Amino acid sequence: MKNLLEQIKGKALELDFGAIGFCEPDFPDEVTKHLYEFVDNGRHGSMNWIAETVDRRSNPKNMWQSAQTAIVLGVNYGPEKNPLQSLNNKSIGNISVYAQNKDYHKWIKGKLKNLAGWIVSKTKGQVKVFVDTAPLMEKPLAEISGIGWIGKHTNLVSRDFGSWLFLGVILLEVNIINKKNKAYISKCGTCSKCLDICPTKAFVSPYKLDASKCISYLTIEHKTHIPREFRGLIGNRIYGCDDCLAICPWNKYAKKSNNMSFIPREDLKKPLLKTLALFSDAQFRIFFSGSPIKRIGRNQFIRNILIAMGNYSDQSLIKIITTLLDDISPLVRLAAVWALSKTCKDSFLSEINKRIDKENDKEVINEWLESKKEINKFLFTRKIT
Repeated sequence: MKNLLEQIKGKALELDFGAIGFCEPDFPDEVTKHLYEFVDNGRHGSMNWIAETVDRRSNPKNMWQSAQTAIVLGVNYGPEKNPLQSLNNKSIGNISVYAQNKDYHKWIKGKLKNLAGWIVSKTKGQVKVFVDTAPLMEKPLAEISGIGWIGKHTNLVSRDFGSWLFLGVILLEVNIINKKNKAYISKCGTCSKCLDICPTKAFVSPYKLDASKCISYLTIEHKTHIPREFRGLIGNRIYGCDDCLAICPWNKYAKKSNNMSFIPREDLKKPLLKTLALFSDAQFRIFFSGSPIKRIGRNQFIRNILIAMGNYSDQSLIKIITTLLDDISPLVRLAAVWALSKTCKDSFLSEINKRIDKENDKEVINEWLESKKEINKFLFTRKIT
């Protein structure tokens, strides 16, 4: 079996996988306990698909009872520059590193199927492949397999690749390993940089995330209006957030990805907010064809752009924001109301008198009124001081 494992590793490297590990498809009780606690406490937010599949997620064998071996593969997507640097330029939209080019799911799934077919030819056993689209938790398996460890930010950390690994899993019905799973010891030590940097304080404690407060969740998975308490904290992050990944000291060992599918598109490195804001649905679909960003849809994306514009507060954007007050989507209109209130108070007070009586969406009306209260409070405070 040792020779087979080495052959699989060699084949994986040929297919451009950078890391590979083997383990039994089984979780320690602690992993299952944390999963149920996460759901029971509502930390999954509106991601109902997690709660609906929690029992299947609780153990890999619940996905496939015949599974005897888990083969975990990692692909490096390390960025050229620290993504935290992009947060300082408020005129651009900051997009998470993983989404600045093609959707990684397709690339990895194709490579996994290639490797899986080769493994079947050697073992005659059946296989199943997984890439973050089925209720299989890859990160605990990656930790058990020895690829890395789950850091305090609940993401995988690798000694060789830092925080920048895409993961895929092959389950095999044949046992090709001769060792039992053992706990992998975290190497985070006393470091808490990933917890401290989180803008929305989404970490309940080390190794425990409240996803409903996470900027990645708010900009990608949250389909309705972003709660007011988080809008100012989002900054110019228009799709995802890399802060807790990028700050990790283990990234000093990370390597820049040479995979053409993961090297950022030039037009997504520093996209101007004003360029993205007026995309029609058709323009949005064309611009983000093949990108993971496409899946959130134009309205949710423009919502994110408007939040970033409100945080930029540049008066050159007033015309664009005002145009979006007439958008067909209430999701966009509400975000435009908020953005205008933060960008130009005089323009806001002028527009509310023209529009609020014509608005038919209750939540948008409420946003006009709440934003006006904030402005009046600000003006009153400034007057008495």
